[in-house]
Amino acid sequence: MNKYGLLGEKLPHSYSPQIHSLLGSYDYRLTELDPEAAKKFLQKHDFDGYNVTIPYKKLAYECCDVLSAEARSIGSVNTLKVDENGRLCGFNTDALGFEYLLKKLRVDPRGKKCLVLGSGGSSVMAVWVLQKLMASQIVVISRSGENNYSNIDRHYDSRLIVNTTPVGMFPNCGISPIELENFKACEGLVDIIYNPCKTKLLLDAQKLGIPSIGGLSMLVAQAKAANEIFFGVERDDEIIDRITEKIQTDMLNILLVGMPGCGKTTIGTLLSNITGRELLDTDAIIQKKTGLSPAEIIRKKGESAFRLVEHEVINDVSKLSGKIIATGGGAVTFPQNLPLLRQNSNVFFINRQISELDTFDRPLSSTGNLEQMYRARAPLYAQVADFEIAFQNSKQCANDILHTLGIAITENEVI
Repeated sequence: MNKYGLLGEKLPHSYSPQIHSLLGSYDYRLTELDPEAAKKFLQKHDFDGYNVTIPYKKLAYECCDVLSAEARSIGSVNTLKVDENGRLCGFNTDALGFEYLLKKLRVDPRGKKCLVLGSGGSSVMAVWVLQKLMASQIVVISRSGENNYSNIDRHYDSRLIVNTTPVGMFPNCGISPIELENFKACEGLVDIIYNPCKTKLLLDAQKLGIPSIGGLSMLVAQAKAANEIFFGVERDDEIIDRITEKIQTDMLNILLVGMPGCGKTTIGTLLSNITGRELLDTDAIIQKKTGLSPAEIIRKKGESAFRLVEHEVINDVSKLSGKIIATGGGAVTFPQNLPLLRQNSNVFFINRQISELDTFDRPLSSTGNLEQMYRARAPLYAQVADFEIAFQNSKQCANDILHTLGIAITENEVI
């Protein structure tokens, strides 16, 4: 008997087991089934409690014997419990999770025009919550409805924007469903996507100074609500923030930027040894991919050709989660790389004195003016970085990074 778990069609990157492990010590399994098998699973309901994700929330709704008020109004179920009489009871804890996001954002929808991007199940849920919270007008943007992306300019006066589409979600990162700068009246943005942690839409909001929030807190909040339903207990909301912070720390890459020869690969190796995370060195990946070292590519084909290859590699590795990533010194000079570097990483700028930089087999460093290069690149490092680490030595840098992120080092792991 599967007591607790998550039902979906494809669940390769689910954070649910990790979240539920932090909510309590119970077995929580991922159950991937095709539609026919999923229907049989729900009809048999040989479990105590289960969560349901796309594309089975509507199917779960149809299989229930009893529905909560929220589930009945929204028309979908994401949490199931078998009661003492063997009845399948359905709930929608996504609504509670979304309401928690709005609370965290501190933008009250009351009396505001709200724009909801997307018309699927998550959109219906978001509209229900916004109506409950007394939004004055709610406009749903779909691909072909009355309000769509071709006439979205009619709604540039929206004050709260909610993205419920998968646009920008892993693995198709780096794209946005709208041009946010057109929404001059916007005072808050919610993107329910949680992977990557910082979608292009969220990064655009941050750049424009618009308060914004991603979907990870919603995922944790709905899991906490599901846990309360499973076990009939109430938990303090404080646990949501604590688990969100823990999941985010584990999920985000540690990404290193800085001048060529500042020690990023050495520091990355130390971090990898301590944390057990895989080290991805973009220069090493480029060499494996092309058969040429970065220096050889630059000498034979020029810097522009190298930057294009480097961009392809950064586009691939920056989508991943929980890695250590060491980048080339000039990665920040290619504008398209900047949002990629930030989307799923805590970015650290390793700032080392120019006189200490290693220039061996680095054509741009050995033949150019290092001080001039630093002056040009330093603002870009600062722009993309979440934290700056002043280099003393590689071990100290690694320790400083781990301390900054609150990653504990045991006595046996001290470097």
